[in-house]
Amino acid sequence: MKRLLGVGLLVLLLSGCATVRTLDAAKPGAPLVYSGTRLDLYALRGGCCAMDRFGAEAPRYPGLDLPGSALLDTLLLPLSVLTALGIGFQATGGL
Repeated sequence: MKRLLGVGLLVLLLSGCATVRTLDAAKPGAPLVYSGTRLDLYALRGGCCAMDRFGAEAPRYPGLDLPGSALLDTLLLPLSVLTALGIGFQATGGL
C-alpha cells in the first residue's frame, strides 16, 4: 500500500512539476535558472500571469511542488547556467 501511494504521489508531482513545465515550454526570455522554483514562488505570492512570464501554467499545488522543483532545479543548475550564459548548450525538452 505504501509503495502504491508513493508511486501515485510521484506521478502527481511529476505531472505538475514546475521545473519540467518551464523547461518544456522553452519560451524566449523566460527565466532559466531555478525556473520551476521561481514559478512556484510566483504562484504562491499570487502572481497573475504565469503563462506570459514563464511560458507555463503554475502547478495546482505550488507549495507541494516547491521542494521537488527546488531539488530538480539544483540538479539541472549547471545546464541552466550554461544556457542562460549562451554557451553553446541548449537545455530544452523535458520528460
